[in-house]
Amino acid sequence: MSELLILKPRLSEKAYGLSQTNRTYVFDVLSSASKQSIGVAVSEQFAVSVTNVNVANIKGKAKRTYVSRRGKFVRGTRSDTKKAYVTLKEGDSIPIFAAEEEAEAKAQKAEEKAVKKAAKEKK
Repeated sequence: MSELLILKPRLSEKAYGLSQTNRTYVFDVLSSASKQSIGVAVSEQFAVSVTNVNVANIKGKAKRTYVSRRGKFVRGTRSDTKKAYVTLKEGDSIPIFAAEEEAEAKAQKAEEKAVKKAAKEKK
């Protein structure tokens, strides 16, 4: 591959849930990227085995904003985006959500500590 494909991971609750249950990771990619080039880029950049790539083209929403210097509303549209849902082979993972997983582990340890402390105080 002569060009490096830029993969921007989507950090949302839905994407996190997919990565935990289905080993599916969501990336924002260029609108010109193909499924094959996305699969190759993910496998090269993260050293994992890709089993499936699904792509969704999202049309930009129509929005209106207020322009204070003109004193009126202006209509416009957000740009179109393309999302890639990449499924990995069993046992492979990408550390995109490492910070969230560490926070979950810390919260769980703190909860266990509080339960132990409450049990000691009862005695």
